[in-house]
Amino acid sequence: MKELIDQNQELIRLALEEDIGAGDITTDALIAPESTATAVIYAKEPLIIAGLPVAKEVFTTLDPTANFDTTFQDGDRAESNDDILTVQCTLRALLTGERTALNFLQRLSGISTHTRKYVDRVAGSSVRLTDTRKTIPGWRGLEKYAVKVGGAHNHRFGLYDAILIKDNHIAACGGISEAVAKVQSDKDASQQIEVEVSDLGQVKEALESRADIIMLDNMNLTDIRRAVTFVKGRALIEVSGGVTLDRLTEIADTGVDIISIGALTHSARAVDISMRLVE
Repeated sequence: MKELIDQNQELIRLALEEDIGAGDITTDALIAPESTATAVIYAKEPLIIAGLPVAKEVFTTLDPTANFDTTFQDGDRAESNDDILTVQCTLRALLTGERTALNFLQRLSGISTHTRKYVDRVAGSSVRLTDTRKTIPGWRGLEKYAVKVGGAHNHRFGLYDAILIKDNHIAACGGISEAVAKVQSDKDASQQIEVEVSDLGQVKEALESRADIIMLDNMNLTDIRRAVTFVKGRALIEVSGGVTLDRLTEIADTGVDIISIGALTHSARAVDISMRLVE
């Protein structure tokens, strides 16, 4: 968890700087610097919690003496009106950090809650659900963390940690065989090669080129089943594009190995979480 905070320390700082600017002129005018208080952050709807360490870090940044109490941890389910986190620190830090802490919690818990719906839909299946690179710029590490909290897996983090030959790579190289051959001559022996395809002809070409993973991009169910039958386990098969919660079960039932879902991050709504001061 410390690594998560260390990796996102600058993002937390920028978020506070964005909100506070030259100073919280309302709070500074109303609240004495020495005043302390306790606040409770609570759920206003059922949700899967993600981002508690980040919310804590927001308040700690504003008041290093801040204390926290909770019976929850990331990945737990909270019901409506459950108290998620109690914070004790200066009143100024509570009021100034409230919105930033809630923004992190609401967004990340929204992703984990949304992801859990997909995971639950294919419970008992061997298919692996993953996210994509469709994340808010600067938030990728946190959003992919929230996906894992929700029970799914991470696809590649960026362009640096996995080989994925996409349609424009294929067009630039003149074909799948040419693109794979160029990568094979240059890659580390331990790296897998994934190729994005859009029809059954490209599935055949990718398999003949010895791709390790074949990504079926926006293909219909009939062609997905045909691809699974043709490949017969000689490569992993991933489905991507147009994956919705309603279609998830029927896609998983085709026998594919991986389903990557951009909606886990780009279509997750922020859940409703609030903060109140207590006596």
